[in-house]
Amino acid sequence: MQQVTILGATGSIGVSTLDVLARHPERYSVYALSAHSRVAELAAQCAQFRPARAVVGTAAAAAELSALLKAKGLTTQVEHGEAALCAIASAAEVDTVMAAIVGAAGLAPTLAAARAGKKVLLANKEALVMSGQLFIDAAQQAGAVLLPIDSEHNAIFQCLPADYGRAPQGSGVAKILLTASGGPFLTRAVDTLDAVTPEQACKHPNWAMGRKISVDSATMMNKGLEVIEAHWLFGAPAEQIEVVIHPQSVIHSMVSYVDGSVLAQLGNPDMRTPIAHALAYPERIASGVAQLDLTQIATLQFERPDYARFPCLALAFAALRAGGTAPALLNAANEVAVQAFLDLRIGFRQIDRVIAQVVEALPHGAADSIEAVMAQDALARAAAERLIAGLTR
Repeated sequence: MQQVTILGATGSIGVSTLDVLARHPERYSVYALSAHSRVAELAAQCAQFRPARAVVGTAAAAAELSALLKAKGLTTQVEHGEAALCAIASAAEVDTVMAAIVGAAGLAPTLAAARAGKKVLLANKEALVMSGQLFIDAAQQAGAVLLPIDSEHNAIFQCLPADYGRAPQGSGVAKILLTASGGPFLTRAVDTLDAVTPEQACKHPNWAMGRKISVDSATMMNKGLEVIEAHWLFGAPAEQIEVVIHPQSVIHSMVSYVDGSVLAQLGNPDMRTPIAHALAYPERIASGVAQLDLTQIATLQFERPDYARFPCLALAFAALRAGGTAPALLNAANEVAVQAFLDLRIGFRQIDRVIAQVVEALPHGAADSIEAVMAQDALARAAAERLIAGLTR
């Protein structure tokens, strides 16, 4: 019986994880759940899964959750704040941590899970984007197991040779091919993108996701962050990572080998597949996802990304090559710019302009401590806010 903590339980990844866990009550038990502010949803999850602990973002949310749980006759211990998140991620009772908090807010608890030697199911790509080698070193030193949850990185993991982690240079891998749907604006005229609305940007053609990650998919910053994550997960330099537009989202990613072989992982676009794979690895368990019927798909399309349409992807590759805290600056500026777009403060095409100006304006320091990374994160957020305040749509 594995004890599981889910960081970000009310988000799309958290909900999908609980769906998979509910299918295998003989294998998994929920130790702790967290949410930032969706108290009613978290209370309903606590009623179903009976965790020992639940964590929310604020004292007010904790009081509200406590009242709801008391009314249901539940004894779940309610806590709040970052320290409590780190505690449920590193608790001795926990075997597996699903790290699904979106953005920089997920770094501290995800790192705490790695430092505690847990099996970490990594859905929070920002943890690696921001802290890179620091995170990898902490995981290795503690004996933590990192398993990727992003469908693309999970696909790559499945297509790599079993001994890749021990011998990446002699594995015969020529290139990692990250697939991308292209989002909702793949065929829309570039000169009309200034006018798109948050509702249009959040309407992904294939995946059901939260608003922030949906906008990232529309700009392809999400794919750019995945490029940086792939670099750290698989030890691949920027030159060994390629992005391929694949609108059907059936092939989730591929690995190309020096002998000319290309291995691909295919499946219906449902996050329960990579979640189930990582939960049970190296075994396989049912996920609730329908079997893929290739005869119904009929056609698979591929094309190279257009950087004029998706400048955020080019910015991410540049940040990876620059190294140091450049990826942390990129991520922070993006989070601020995306929120400003969702709040109708800036237009869609101002997102990449804000990011580019912030990353160019600030010095790229060494990412040699979490304190240094978070300091750069704060600088980038402040710079982005100042820049946005001076813009008009």
